Amino acid sequence: MTTILLVRHGENDWVKKHRLAGWIEGIHLNENGRQQAADAAARLVSLPVNAIYSSPVLRCRETADFIAEAQGLPVNLLDAVGEVRYGEWEGKKIKKLAKKKEWFAVQFYPSRMKFPGGDTLRGVQTRGVNALETLAQTHKEHEIIVVVSHADLIKLVLAHYLGVHIDLFQRIIVSPASVSVLHLAPNGVVRVGRINDDGPLKPPAQPNNKDEKKSEKKQPAEKAASADTAVSPLNHSGAHPPNS
Repeated sequence: MTTILLVRHGENDWVKKHRLAGWIEGIHLNENGRQQAADAAARLVSLPVNAIYSSPVLRCRETADFIAEAQGLPVNLLDAVGEVRYGEWEGKKIKKLAKKKEWFAVQFYPSRMKFPGGDTLRGVQTRGVNALETLAQTHKEHEIIVVVSHADLIKLVLAHYLGVHIDLFQRIIVSPASVSVLHLAPNGVVRVGRINDDGPLKPPAQPNNKDEKKSEKKQPAEKAASADTAVSPLNHSGAHPPNS
């Protein structure tokens, strides 16, 4: 199985000001965000990461740079894991946007929401999932790749793989610099290993070839579904509230 580590970018001042940053350039990580990114890089340093991908948006690139420096790898920019294009809403304060009639759809019926001059949330979910599936097919089995992206895209992708309807995706919390883990197998099996985690991560266990062959003969279905052996178990130790 290919392991994908979904890392949200660190904090920026626009989050604290409750403004919708979107694709607006020039929005850097703040001091706390840089520390969060450094901490995320430290948590991942023991893992044999094979490649790093990032949204082209600056706050993601800056977060990815911390991880890349620790891993000694380049950052590959990927538009498909970029932020939701909020169109006319970009740069606006959440307080003002909450008064718009479309805000109700964002919160309760996101499956029907199209941002004025921007994306649909269904479309963002589709491009995010397609991007991860393509990466899983591009990389070899047992490789570990990091994808630095944004809260909404990560939540939409997690909702897809968890079988959660898109109208409920806002129930998933993805905090700054948190790590969520997916394991994708060529045969279509998927495991969600961690969500919104800021705890330590361990390298994948190396299987014993003899034991693996025996297991394959006796329990092929179980072996195919053993996705959560790659990066720690399903339970996690470090979830924290949003935007903390």
